[in-house]
Amino acid sequence: MKIGVLALQGAFLEHEQMLDRLGVAHFQIRQLSDLSCPMDGLIIPGGESTAIGKLLNSLDMMSPLREKVKEGLPVFGTCAGMILLANEIENDPKRYLQVMDICVKRNAYGRQLGSFFTHDLFAGQEIPMTFIRAPYINKAGAQVEILSTVDGHIVAAREKNMLVCSFHPELTDDTTVHAYFIEKMVKKV
Repeated sequence: MKIGVLALQGAFLEHEQMLDRLGVAHFQIRQLSDLSCPMDGLIIPGGESTAIGKLLNSLDMMSPLREKVKEGLPVFGTCAGMILLANEIENDPKRYLQVMDICVKRNAYGRQLGSFFTHDLFAGQEIPMTFIRAPYINKAGAQVEILSTVDGHIVAAREKNMLVCSFHPELTDDTTVHAYFIEKMVKKV
């Protein structure tokens, strides 16, 4: 098993460290040719969604990446990754991959000063959650499974081969969310 980690901008190294802790092989995706490498899953990290989106477009990676996800490649998007996967962004006219039936609100918890840490449930298990200028899901389609809510807002969800969360599980020592992605989505394919 090998996971591709989109390494254009953001917290990709932290995701790689989590995969190392789980004993999962991985490689960085930095250019179009990297998308041709065999992979069993993909992680799109948190960072700046606008910057990542611009890079995906300028490197001609947006369409091939969209097709891979539509064809069933398991994908896990955190924070900016969730924004990139969403069909709709409430407070931003930009659209990116548009593959998941969710509407997200960018920077929903405010600016950097609105960042926070909490413990709450993810798929029935309490985990630590770090939110940094985080979005949340304000609308989810009928096929979307809600995995976590914090203060009444949807912060983690799954639809078919796609897993997203508002928070940054890669910034804690807890491997629960990454293990969920590997065990429930990648190994099931």
